[in-house]
Amino acid sequence: MANSLIEPQYFESFDGTHLAWRETGTGRPIVMIHGFFSDATVNWIKYGHAAKVAAAGFRVIMPDLRAHGSSAKPHDAAAYPPDVLMRDGFALIEHLGLTDYDLVGYSLGGRTAVRMLANGATPRRAVLSGMGYQGITSTEGRGGYFRTVLTNLGSFPRGSSEWMTEAFLKTTGGDPVALLHILDTFVDTPHDVLAEIATLTLVVNGADDNDNGSGAGLAAVLRDATFRAVPGNHMSAVLKPELGDAIVAFVTA
Repeated sequence: MANSLIEPQYFESFDGTHLAWRETGTGRPIVMIHGFFSDATVNWIKYGHAAKVAAAGFRVIMPDLRAHGSSAKPHDAAAYPPDVLMRDGFALIEHLGLTDYDLVGYSLGGRTAVRMLANGATPRRAVLSGMGYQGITSTEGRGGYFRTVLTNLGSFPRGSSEWMTEAFLKTTGGDPVALLHILDTFVDTPHDVLAEIATLTLVVNGADDNDNGSGAGLAAVLRDATFRAVPGNHMSAVLKPELGDAIVAFVTA
């Protein structure tokens, strides 16, 4: 486990919201976007993925999504229009002046990466993880489980899935009000739009991860994609070294 402190840097997004990112390493830029309830430190730094990618010769850029981590967590619903995370992603790329980079996303980060690809992002390569076909093409109701957790905190039996999700929320210092608003920002990416994405892509999911549908199915629709399974389920795959290994192998091939 690697949990060395990387201090955040800040920029203002398209609407003036104060957002954070962290960096490690030098070389080719690679933007790595974390999942829901999490942040850059938990998804990418704590379990060594960022260090592994940086050691392979990359400048690893890890934003904290709006309402997560060190980024602003506004409570006003107006701060969460549809596709706001995609727009934040483009704002970071513009702020950093990136023109030739790779793009990685886990879970909500994977959906955000797809929305960026569908709206004109042109990374050299993309890695989508913790995400499947249904989680991209049919987002309605996808946040139902999290909505239940966020609106019923403190009511779940110890050891239940909801109880463990709430415990994770506590470890990351999540803001329930802000995170509820994120659930209203999801936008579907239709099958025909996915099929037009030409970026060379790796879809890499836990072998027991079906939370967002089929990863293999997502790879099959994309124009130039492969699928790889690594050990774990949706919550555990991101903790395992095999995920970082798969990312490094793909972006260095």
